Formats: sequence, C-alpha cells, structure tokens
Amino acid sequence: MARRQAGPPLLDGGRAGAEVSPAEIAELYRRLHDRTPSPETELDYVNNYTLLVAVVLSAQATDAGVNLATRALFETVDTPEAMVALGEEGLKRHIRTIGLFNTKAKNVIALSQALIERHGGRVPEDFEALQALPGVGRKTANVVMNCAFGAETFAVDTHVFRVSNRTGLAPGKDVLEVERKLDAATPPPYRREAHHLLILHGRYVCKARRPECWRCTIADICRYQPKTPPPGSEMGAGALKPPRRRT
Repeated sequence: MARRQAGPPLLDGGRAGAEVSPAEIAELYRRLHDRTPSPETELDYVNNYTLLVAVVLSAQATDAGVNLATRALFETVDTPEAMVALGEEGLKRHIRTIGLFNTKAKNVIALSQALIERHGGRVPEDFEALQALPGVGRKTANVVMNCAFGAETFAVDTHVFRVSNRTGLAPGKDVLEVERKLDAATPPPYRREAHHLLILHGRYVCKARRPECWRCTIADICRYQPKTPPPGSEMGAGALKPPRRRT
C-alpha cells in the first residue's frame, strides 16, 4: 500500500534573522511567480465534484498516487450519483493503493450522499457547507474554494507549513496560525495563487529532509539557516569528515 513516508517535524527550526518585511514578501512571491507563472494543483480532476473527491483522497498520500488510482475511476464516475451507485466496496477496488483507503471510501460515499441530499448533487460554493461534508476538513475546503471557485484561500499542507516557517514568511506553531498569517501578509497580486506557489516550492526545492538552497530563487530572502550547499561540496549534507589521524 503506497503511503507517504513520515518526515521530520513540520516546524523544523533553522529560521534566523529579522522578520521578513512586506517588500521582501512581495519580492518572494514575484520570484516564485516568475518561475511558475500559472501554478495549479497537480491533482487530476474533470469537474468540481472529482476535484473534491481527489483532495479528500490526497490526505496522507501523494498527488501522483491519487492520480494513478483515480484515472480509471473518473472516466466513468464523475458525479455524486454515480459514486453512490458504485458503492463503498466498488470504490475501494479503485483506491486500495492509497493510504487509509477504507476510511476514505466510507467518507467519499457519505459526502456524495450529502451532496445529493443537501445541495442537489452540486459542490457548494461555500466554505462552511464544504466543511460540513463527511471527510472534509479546513484544508480540503480551502483547496476546493480556491481551485473550483477562485477564492483567495490559503490551504496549509505540510509543504506550505514548512516553507512558511523556514522562510519566515508566515511562521506559526500550527496550520491555523500559518493560514492566518499568510492571509494577512500575502499581497493582492498573488493571493489566489499563493498556496500553489508555496506547495510547488516546498515539493520540489524546499524539501523536508534536505532543502535545495543552492538552486532556490528566494535563498537571499529566506531566513532558514544554515543554507544547504550544492551536492558534492566539501560541506554538503551527508559528507563524511576525514578520519582524525592518530599521533
């Protein structure tokens, strides 16, 4: 069963220096935007309903793993009615490679039934209504509001939490604190795409175990210390020190 490997604590320290200024924050986002001008979720979906299902399935799983599991599923099941007709056991057969698939299958069937009963089979454009659905938490509701409806929300996953703390952009001890600080600090031009920019930066550059500071476009703004040197350098992470010669 493919599951995301547990990494180090989210709040992993290493942050030093003065508070990041509004001008630096604007420059940080500008550089991330220049590198990825049209950031979007890496989850595959065909409509708002399949987006909601994909995000629910992505908890404690990789986007790539979810995409593999849902590729065939979404070809024929793209409405709450079709999902309920498939049933919990039928859904499990599609998603059994995803972590916690038993619980997720139960939640997806339950939220599909709730959509039919409460919202006429449509995904509501309302944060509180989304959170009231089975298996839908704050992060999932934020993702759906942003990706489906263009809302300026800040979904905080492990990548966003890590980047926000390491850089000093929005340091916080929990996801809600980070979300609120991102909301307060992020300037208008980047509010809709901010969480995508931060997720992609955390996934591919500011990695959990070894941030790739040597190729980071915001390294001079980031407060993380010490910076990770390029692979193969004398001080590179994992480099062995020469044995001390006995006299």
